[in-house]
Amino acid sequence: MYVKGTQLDTTSFQVRLTFSQVGAMLAVLGSLLLAGCATTGGEPNRAPVYQSGGAPVAPAPEPQQNTPAPAASPAVVALLQDSQRQNDAGQPARAAALLERALRIEPRNATLWQRLADVRLRQGRAAQAESLALKSNSLAGTDTPLQARNWQIIAQARRDQGDVAGARRAQQRAAKLGSGSR
Repeated sequence: MYVKGTQLDTTSFQVRLTFSQVGAMLAVLGSLLLAGCATTGGEPNRAPVYQSGGAPVAPAPEPQQNTPAPAASPAVVALLQDSQRQNDAGQPARAAALLERALRIEPRNATLWQRLADVRLRQGRAAQAESLALKSNSLAGTDTPLQARNWQIIAQARRDQGDVAGARRAQQRAAKLGSGSR
């Protein structure tokens, strides 16, 4: 083997490790292997389901937990109020930044996701607004007024993206949940 014009003798290359170094390396490797096996509380892995003809079938959705988001912490309430003031003052970027900070504190708060979706829609970021409203719905539990408002945001976002049929379906879902049209 040659390295930049010099010959490297690979036959005399040796690695000398002490027993404590080997033990430390095995401990690190073992902890990495165990960390790879640990669950994070996320969604379980599911084996695909197939019809008799061999075509895959979409798995049934997980039953939604019907527990509302816990009451917001004082810090989140303050950030939400500041965000509303910034939005009212015509500073949607600042409003969004405050909502994102609040979401780092309470990532399962459906109202925060909905408010961020609304800000993004007002910023003209329709695709992101739709995605955020869908995230809010996934966390909304039995809060049907919040779900209805999310479907209104989704309907407007789809209209803004030129998806008239999708907007109509979203508006129908909003109306079914008892909301008025936007």
